Amino acid sequence: MSVPEEEGARPPLAQRWPRASKFLLSGCAATVAELATFPLDLTKTRLQMQGEAALARLGESVRQPAPYRGMVLTAVGIIQEEGFLKLWQGVTPAIYRHVVYSGGRMVTYEHLREVVFGKSEDKHYPLWKSVIGGMMAGVIGQFLANPTDLVKVQMQMEGKRKLEGKPLRFRGVHHAFAKILAEGGIRGLWAGWVPNIQRAALVNMGGFHLRTVTSRTCTAWGDLTTYDTVKHYLVLNTSLEENIMTHGLSSLCSGLVASILGTPADVIKSRIMNQPRDKQGKGLLYKSSTDCLVQAVQGEGFLSLYKGFLPSWLRMEVGRSQDEMMNVKE
Repeated sequence: MSVPEEEGARPPLAQRWPRASKFLLSGCAATVAELATFPLDLTKTRLQMQGEAALARLGESVRQPAPYRGMVLTAVGIIQEEGFLKLWQGVTPAIYRHVVYSGGRMVTYEHLREVVFGKSEDKHYPLWKSVIGGMMAGVIGQFLANPTDLVKVQMQMEGKRKLEGKPLRFRGVHHAFAKILAEGGIRGLWAGWVPNIQRAALVNMGGFHLRTVTSRTCTAWGDLTTYDTVKHYLVLNTSLEENIMTHGLSSLCSGLVASILGTPADVIKSRIMNQPRDKQGKGLLYKSSTDCLVQAVQGEGFLSLYKGFLPSWLRMEVGRSQDEMMNVKE
C-alpha cells in the first residue's frame, strides 16, 4: 500500500533541527568571513604587541623598539620578512573560534529571545531586550570560544618570535591546545577571558548587527544602540530617506563606535594571552587585566590602548558587509 506523498514526505532539515541548522549556517558564514579578513586580524595583533613596555621586566628592554609602522607597512613587512602565506598564520584556530563564537552566540540569542525574554503582548520585541540579549549572547559565545582565541593570538605571534631568534612554542594547532592544557590545566585555556568578554559586550552594545533567523526570513535584527540612533537622526534631520545610503552610513558609525569601545579591551586581551608563562602556566608580565591596563598606560601612554584600531575597524566593517549580503528573504 503506497503512502500518500503529502504524508510520506519528510520536512526539510532546517525545520526538523532549526537551531542546529542555524549553528551550522552561522559557522559556515563565519569561516568564509574569517578566511577573507584574517590578514587584517593578524596585522591588528602584531600592532597591538609593538613596543610592549612590560617586556622590560624580563630583561627584554626596548632598547631597539620596533617602529610603529602602521597597518599597511606592517602587512607589507610580514610578507617581505616571513612570506605571503604567513598573513594567514593562526587561521585554523580562528576558524574554530568563529564557529564556536558565532554559532553559540546565535543559538544563545535565539533562546533568550524566545524563552527567557519573549515578545510583548502586541507581539513586538523591544529594543532594550535586543540590546540586553545581544550583549548576553556575545558574552556567552565569547566565553565558550576563549580557548580558541588564546591559541589564535599565540600562533599569530610565532612568526615574530622566529624573526627575533626565539624558539617556537608550538608545532601546530593541536599541539598548542595540548601544551597549554598540560601547563595550565583547564583554567589555562581561559587566560584573558575577562577582557575578552568585556570586549564582546562592548562591541555588541556599541552597534553590532546580530542576525536572528526565523522560519520565514533571515534578517539583521535590532541594530544595537548606535546604528539605530544614527539611522533615526539621519532620517529625521537630513534630506536622506531610509535607503541603502542611510543604512551604510549608520553601519559605518556603528562599527566606529564599537571599535572605539572595544579596542582597549582587545589590546589587553591579546597581551595577556600572549605573555610568557612559567612551567605552571602562570603569566610572567601581568597579574590581571587591570595590571595590564595600568602598565600599558604608564609605560606607553593612553593611545597604546588603541594600537591596531584601524585594521580592527576595517575588519568589523567587512564582516558587517558580509552579514548584509546574507540578509536575504526566502
